[in-house]
Amino acid sequence: QVQLVESGGGLVQPGGSLGLSCVALGSISDINVMGWYRLAPGKQREMVAIMPSASSTNYANSVKGRFTISRDYAKNTVYLHMNSLKPEDTAVYYCYSVVRGLSYWGKGTQVTVSS
Repeated sequence: QVQLVESGGGLVQPGGSLGLSCVALGSISDINVMGWYRLAPGKQREMVAIMPSASSTNYANSVKGRFTISRDYAKNTVYLHMNSLKPEDTAVYYCYSVVRGLSYWGKGTQVTVSS
């Protein structure tokens, strides 16, 4: 069993920065992918940033240049650093991982960008 535990999030003003982290716990021997999705009210779930390997990152066009994903392989942790936040970044952010071919999701953490 794999559990993804997110931390971070909260309320930030437009133009501000925020960081998220997610640690994978449990029976972990082969994490293939770690990344972040988000779900905003009235919208479909959107991939924000994915890191399939140490040399590969994929970002949504809407966050390129503003968000940075990174992984600590020793700690089974993925991070998302968000700069220049906009009100449209407001959403519940979910950690995502693929372990031995199976997909796992965290419970989500709220990010609200508002003045």
